[in-house]
Amino acid sequence: RRVVEGLESLNPERISLEGDGAVLEKGIVYVAPLIESLALPAGVSAAANPKSSTGRLDIFTRLIVDGSDAFDATPAGYRGSLWAEISPRSFSVRVREGSRLNQLRFRHHEADSAAVALDAEALRARHAASPLVDGELALRDGLVVHVGLSGRPGEIVGYRAIKNGDVIDVDRPGGYAAEDFWEPLRARRDGRLILDPDEFYILASREKMQIPSDLAAEMAPIDPAIGEFRVHYAGFFDPGFGQSEDGAPSARAVLEVRSRDVPFLLEDGQPVGRLVFEALADAADELYGETATSNYQGQGLKLSKHFRDFIEA
Repeated sequence: RRVVEGLESLNPERISLEGDGAVLEKGIVYVAPLIESLALPAGVSAAANPKSSTGRLDIFTRLIVDGSDAFDATPAGYRGSLWAEISPRSFSVRVREGSRLNQLRFRHHEADSAAVALDAEALRARHAASPLVDGELALRDGLVVHVGLSGRPGEIVGYRAIKNGDVIDVDRPGGYAAEDFWEPLRARRDGRLILDPDEFYILASREKMQIPSDLAAEMAPIDPAIGEFRVHYAGFFDPGFGQSEDGAPSARAVLEVRSRDVPFLLEDGQPVGRLVFEALADAADELYGETATSNYQGQGLKLSKHFRDFIEA
């Protein structure tokens, strides 16, 4: 079934994104056609995910294509239009024609090719040759990521979204004071944080990491049995992320966190996700951090590019 047919059956209200665009109200679901369309070869599929800044603004965004039974997945050989489901969760946002909220990556499939995800043996070998993280390598169907909640007394270890903040223009980087939209969370002696349902948090991983030039990585849930919470909307890590001149991992993973239905206790060092590494067809010609659009290279705990640094009262 085509996406447009499903939308017409719902008799939706239409809004225009031309000119200065429109405000998408938080808590409302929108579906918008994308400017781009695809004409994929038979052996190439595509997968989508929100851009980093989209996830840090708590804008739930998923790709929809004609005839697919899964979000964010475009089958090999697909030819047709693309749509985005957009639902701001914490802040109302202004978007316009040309605003970029999600991104695509492509996979080439060969009948005799092995799985592209690196297994534990391959990850240990890569870590021995050039460290993937700055601490001990913990593996569990990928590289285990732990939350960092320790710090000096009073040090900011996270942020919680202020629900009644003003409208944020997604095309206005550096345009907003962080303290108008975020409540800082300070380090506690016990290294704990209680996540409240329906609240949105920005936290960071305890470990620093780097992605080699011939690999990419994606954040995946570690195990539903560990806890019902989500740690990443924008889960794709580009080749070159976290690389530094001395070869040491330099960037932490920023975690976009929501608890599901009940309060949930997080402790410093608790496993919260895993990085699944994939081999690229070849080493990337242009690495993350080498262009002006690499907003989060070498990051620690960092809000989206729309906010100026937090000013202490």
